[in-house]
Amino acid sequence: MMDIALMTTTPTFSAPVQDSQIRFIRLTEIPTDELVAHMSDPRLRAHMPLLTFAWDAHVAKSFVEAKEECWRRDGLGHWAILCGDRYVGWGGFQLEAGEWDYGLVLRPDAFGLGARITRRAIDFARASPRIPFVTFLLPPSRRNLAALTRMGAQYLGDQDYAGARFRKYRLETSAV
Repeated sequence: MMDIALMTTTPTFSAPVQDSQIRFIRLTEIPTDELVAHMSDPRLRAHMPLLTFAWDAHVAKSFVEAKEECWRRDGLGHWAILCGDRYVGWGGFQLEAGEWDYGLVLRPDAFGLGARITRRAIDFARASPRIPFVTFLLPPSRRNLAALTRMGAQYLGDQDYAGARFRKYRLETSAV
């Protein structure tokens, strides 16, 4: 499980971002120090109740290894996300108790790209017959949930995960 960071602020890009500029690559392609810098930004803690420890090179390498294990085990996992050639965050799908959970963690200067990135990821899920639905676990600090509702996600209730409370949503992705 990872919580989603779909913020609504405007990204600090100098030109409009085209959807074709957003690319998903493997986390192994991102330098460790870039992951550490991203996950060490104190602004992330506001919406990541499980981020209770400092990130260093060892933590980043362990994180990437764990996400690569998901790819080996499940054939799908989390990506590093680029806008053009610039790393803007990570996210994707992780199989949790038989459900494909979607999460997204963006760099603060890329928070405004969340909706576009999520649409691309959900399009991927809809094209995959093995993903009949996607779940989202959002911390209570997330108040603006309109984009999730517009996509058709349904609130299922609150859920405790690793000692933290989250709001759980479900989005059907298979054709009915």
